[in-house]
Amino acid sequence: MPESAGMPESAGMPGTPGTVAHLAALPGVRTASGVAEAARHARTTGRLLPVPPALADLLPGGGLRRGCTVAVHGSTSLLLALLAEATAGGSWAAAVGMPDLGVVAAAELGVEVGRLALVPRPGADVVGVTAALLDGVDLVAVRPAGTVSGPAAHRLSARARHRGAVLLALGHWPGAEVELRPTAERWTGLDQGYGFLRERRVEVCGTGRGAAARPVHAAVLLPAPGGAVAGAGGAADAAAGGPAWDERGVG
Repeated sequence: MPESAGMPESAGMPGTPGTVAHLAALPGVRTASGVAEAARHARTTGRLLPVPPALADLLPGGGLRRGCTVAVHGSTSLLLALLAEATAGGSWAAAVGMPDLGVVAAAELGVEVGRLALVPRPGADVVGVTAALLDGVDLVAVRPAGTVSGPAAHRLSARARHRGAVLLALGHWPGAEVELRPTAERWTGLDQGYGFLRERRVEVCGTGRGAAARPVHAAVLLPAPGGAVAGAGGAADAAAGGPAWDERGVG
């Protein structure tokens, strides 16, 4: 990924002048002066951003509603998979506070990395950096270094609603409308104790508030043999090969 798509580490540090100017210089990032353009963009593209079909049943309306906040627990892969369809369709995304995020892994999961801006180390002003990105990026994924206070979380969620953006939190987020939580996983592909891991079947539970109040469950391949996310169905059970390896704590 070109370095220009990233974010200067000093841009988010407290007391550093020009934070918004640095963010505005990122491709696809608009500041508050671009609210009218953002509103026009929302009308043109619709209020629902697409997700891979395998994940659609986990979300109200089958996609990411503009203005919503989604908390993804314990799985960076699941969070990246949620970005895939939208970025492939022309939407911009940003990832804040994820210095270990693998760009190659994101691409293999279907993310258009040319439309993914990285702010790996926003410093202590992660809330301010996230707020500025919500002004002009369609989807903002954030992993705070510590616990986000309720008031700060609610302010960012309100900003996402006002700007028509989608806020995706990696971990607990007070007031999230939807929460996605992997509950179990199983790798398949090793034959007689040797060979290659082919796919990982993940059980995902979706809960939340309002339209998402009733828990829903989905079995997905994350990754599928081709690298992206796919519906599991009976695929993992029917896969040829030796033992399946059960694990907890999905990455």
